Amino acid sequence: MDPAQIEFQAEKEPVEILPNFTEDKICLIGGDVGPFQPQIPTTVPLWLAMNLSQRRKCKILTPDWMKVDFLKDKKVEEGESLLFTTPLHPHYLEFSTIILGSSNDVENADEVRTLIKDIHDMRLAKLRKSIHNMITHDGGSGRPLSHALINNITAMELNTIRKFFTSSLDHLHNLRNHAEVCLSDPRYN
Repeated sequence: MDPAQIEFQAEKEPVEILPNFTEDKICLIGGDVGPFQPQIPTTVPLWLAMNLSQRRKCKILTPDWMKVDFLKDKKVEEGESLLFTTPLHPHYLEFSTIILGSSNDVENADEVRTLIKDIHDMRLAKLRKSIHNMITHDGGSGRPLSHALINNITAMELNTIRKFFTSSLDHLHNLRNHAEVCLSDPRYN
């Protein structure tokens, strides 16, 4: 999937809103939402929350994982762990970018944006390190590793390295095959 498709998937994620209007249940392809009563929390897909928020029909309730205290704790946890920790949300980067980019409902938005970016940067550094270790480490077998298990990675994080990583592995595979042919051929020894 490309980033636009991943963002499209993120827009289907549920978020709580406080509507300022009254409406019965709305039947959508993705499921029913509502009923809507003023100042009574209702869960809707992110895309609908953004639409209603832009029309000043609701206030988006900030998810717990986007609150400053939680993000500070998560940043410390991510920094102390050598492995990937559980992501803030399966679509934390897209979700937060959408909400922070077009809604004024998030308290301390600049600090939230900075903390999420810091966590994302830490996770990408771990991802780069994992790839480097996979390519350069032989696992004690004398041969390079052919696979790796990476848990707790989001689709967008994986997408950031996908094209580079797959083409790099193809080139590395070709080089290793060529090296094996050269080593086994007496003309090259």
